[in-house]
Amino acid sequence: MGRPRLAVFKFASCDGCQLTVLSLEDELLQLAEAVDICYFLEASSRMEPGPYDVALVEGSVSTEEDLQRILEIRQNSRYLVTIGACATAGGIQALRNWGDHAEFLRCVYAKPEYIRSLAHSTPIAAHVPVDFELRGCPISKQQLLEVLAALLAGRRPKTPEHAVCLECKRRLAVCVAVARGVPCLGPVTQAGCGALCPAFGRGCYGCFGPAAQPNLAGLTNHLQAAGMAPRRLVSGLRLFNAAAPAFQQESDRLAALEEAER
Repeated sequence: MGRPRLAVFKFASCDGCQLTVLSLEDELLQLAEAVDICYFLEASSRMEPGPYDVALVEGSVSTEEDLQRILEIRQNSRYLVTIGACATAGGIQALRNWGDHAEFLRCVYAKPEYIRSLAHSTPIAAHVPVDFELRGCPISKQQLLEVLAALLAGRRPKTPEHAVCLECKRRLAVCVAVARGVPCLGPVTQAGCGALCPAFGRGCYGCFGPAAQPNLAGLTNHLQAAGMAPRRLVSGLRLFNAAAPAFQQESDRLAALEEAER
C-alpha cells in the first residue's frame, strides 16, 4: 500500500498559509517521507490527478471558476481541510460583501468588463462539506502539524477553542486592555497565535476568528461604555475574519446602531 496522497490548492488568497506549509523546515522533510505530495504548485510543478487522501485548500471562492473547481476537489478528496481565514471565513477580500462590487471594479480596473469576480467572497464551507477548518491569518505551524498527524493516524484533530486571553496568561503577558486601555479582541478570538500582538503591547486583531461561544455584544458594549464609537468597533471586527458569522452579525448590529443614531 502506497503513502497517503496529499494535495494543496489555492483559491483567492495571499499564499501566506501555503508558505506556512513550506516553513515547516525540518518537519517538512518528515512530512515528505510520510505522504506523497501530488499537487502543490507553490512548491512544485508536479500536478498528479486525484483521488487524494488529504486536500488542503487555501483561499476563498471569488469567481465562477472557483465554484466549479472546489466541487471537483471535494469529489476527489477523502478529507478536505480548509486552511486560513480566507478559506474558513472569506478573508479580508470579504469586505466587498458590504460594498458595491461593480463600483469597486470601475474604480480599480481600467477595463472592468474583463474582470469576472463574484460580488461576494465566501468560505469554502459555503459550497462543499469540509472535514476540518484550520483558522488563522496565517495558520499556526504547530496546529497544521497536529491536523496532518491526526488525519494520517485516523483521529480527529485537536486544536484550541478557547480565547487568546488564556495564551496571554501562559506567556505572563500584561493585559493590554486592563493595564493600558488598549482595545483588544482577545476575549472573543480563538487561540492559536501565542498571543503575539498582546505580548508586544498591541490589542488582538482577531486573526484566528471567533472563539467558541464568544460574547461579542458583552465586549463591544464594554468598549462603547469606555468611549469607543460603533464605527471604530465595526472596523475592528471587519478585518481578516469579517465574514465569520459571529463577527459579521455583531458588526452588522453595530453598523445598524450607528445608522440609527445619525
